[in-house]
Amino acid sequence: MAAPEIPEGPVEVPAVVAAVATAADAAEIVPVWRNALGGLTFRLAGGPDGVRYVKWVAAGTPEIDLPGEAVRLAWAQRWAAVPPVVDHGSDADGDWLVTREVPGVSAVDPRWAADPAVPAAAVGAGLRRLHDTLPVADCPFDWSVARRLVRADERIAEGEGPEERFAGHRHLTTAEARARLAEPPQVDRLVVCHGDACVPNTLLGGDGSFTAHVDLGSLGTADRWADLAVAAWSLEEDFGPGYEGVLYDAYGVAPDAERLAYYRLLWDMA
Repeated sequence: MAAPEIPEGPVEVPAVVAAVATAADAAEIVPVWRNALGGLTFRLAGGPDGVRYVKWVAAGTPEIDLPGEAVRLAWAQRWAAVPPVVDHGSDADGDWLVTREVPGVSAVDPRWAADPAVPAAAVGAGLRRLHDTLPVADCPFDWSVARRLVRADERIAEGEGPEERFAGHRHLTTAEARARLAEPPQVDRLVVCHGDACVPNTLLGGDGSFTAHVDLGSLGTADRWADLAVAAWSLEEDFGPGYEGVLYDAYGVAPDAERLAYYRLLWDMA
């Protein structure tokens, strides 16, 4: 699995993205992100209706559900700072999602490299706001352990184990990993989780404060530690060790080693 990255060098623009740009009279098509599964995000600028972002993923990529993300964004935007949906669709080549711009720049923008405590605090504060704001009782989307274990078992059946995933669990056999997943900790607090709370999916304003969340294709109800575990893990990957405490303090919680370990393993396997 390739690491997510800001593309460098030429990127082939999918035909549907070019068509969206033409329809919007956009003067620029700029690739701004390539995720670990090959999905692309383009920034369309120069059109009369302002900046648009187009996410595109090739057909047959089960981990990325852009039609599902469109529905989740439409639901969440009533309460939270998320990108408004302009359009979405599918064809034989893949799926696409067009959204309006929201204020802010990614928490992994190079401007924060000299002071990682700034994005760390913003990620924590942003997650707390999301978890406190989105109404659990009204949420039609599920990101529970039970649902995610279905995907974990599918991957295991396809021959994937910890050694195919991230470095944090390669010391486990598939059987050992699955056995640990069979005993989830009790839910600490049920919230509507982001579902992919890695650092790049938090946007910051010029003063370093939280402004918005992006990439909510897995949004759904789950224990808050399902988000916190991924956010803190991503923080270490992006900025190095030593900043997790800043994130927890900004969120307003003490680290829970058992839940952090469980939800990181679940992330790897599911």
